[in-house]
Amino acid sequence: MTPPSTHTPQVGSERARTLWHAANQDFLHEGDFEQLELRSDFVPAVSAGCEVFGATVQISPIELVKRHSKEQYGLLTESIYAPARSRIEISYDAAAHLLVLYEDGVRREGETSIDGLPPSRLRNFANKLTFVPAGHSYREWHETSTPLRVTYLYLDPAKLQKPADAGTAYAPRAFFEDPILWATATKLKNLIERNQPESKVYFDALASVLAHELSRSGRELARTFAASRGGLASWQKRAVIGYIEEHLDERVSLVTLARLARLSQHHFCRTFKQSFGIPPQGYLLQRRMEQAKVLLSDRTNSITNIALTLGYAFNSSFTLAFRKITGQTPREFRRNVISEAGPPQRRSKQQQARWRQAEEDSSMTEGGLK
Repeated sequence: MTPPSTHTPQVGSERARTLWHAANQDFLHEGDFEQLELRSDFVPAVSAGCEVFGATVQISPIELVKRHSKEQYGLLTESIYAPARSRIEISYDAAAHLLVLYEDGVRREGETSIDGLPPSRLRNFANKLTFVPAGHSYREWHETSTPLRVTYLYLDPAKLQKPADAGTAYAPRAFFEDPILWATATKLKNLIERNQPESKVYFDALASVLAHELSRSGRELARTFAASRGGLASWQKRAVIGYIEEHLDERVSLVTLARLARLSQHHFCRTFKQSFGIPPQGYLLQRRMEQAKVLLSDRTNSITNIALTLGYAFNSSFTLAFRKITGQTPREFRRNVISEAGPPQRRSKQQQARWRQAEEDSSMTEGGLK
């Protein structure tokens, strides 16, 4: 298959032309994307050679988000960005599989539902995956606390399926973690966006690996459910996670958590990791840093106060922990959030004073830790 063209498809099909214009409507009305970006970097979401992609995710209101898409070799990738403090609704129901990579995002309120699964109101879904098999309906809405970055990978079932796994039935999954699948999907997305014809062999290999990883991930999830008796019981999860959420600003000891679960420390650590995929200490650190992101998005909170709120006696300790998890210092994260959110709204003199103090605090406390 030749690389897709950026020109309107001439295939004698009114439906194909309609789909092409619908797919590009977002670009033509998005003021932040310059017209020159509609060349090879932002090709149509639907091309004449990809009839399976008759529909992509529907987003409302569309003017709140930035999105771009790219198709190559029968697979389509699309990225969207929504600012903090916005409300958007997303829906999808089409003939292609959909793999969702939530690169970043925390919502104050919202719900995600997929046919065959109970609705989820998970608030922090950064670094999570969702898989929607072809023919399943997918709906979600968000009131965002932090900027939302999501990648959609649309997968043609005919191209994804191989003769060896023709009998594989892909099941829907919401907000799961799989670092191996994430890495493979990210490589495939990057390859599609680079649009290099000489990468066809590598592309086919990655597509095969992705199909295998989706199948493997589904089997492992089924085994996890089957072996759930070996993990924490529901009441133990509620007790432990509830305690952690209430004491994010304190030192949380394994002794206390094990006592809440009525287990020995060794047995508690093993069953906690089996239930959540990471040790208790790692879970606590992740939750602290996600809370830090929410606090940093409020420009009136100084970094010193945020560190103290999360139980760090020194800004340097907080900065090192934050950078270890996010790859950025708190000041860099705040600067990126502010630049993406656009110019600040008019503030009162008191709010302006608090914001200037927060900026001065950031400069003084992080200047030597870059």
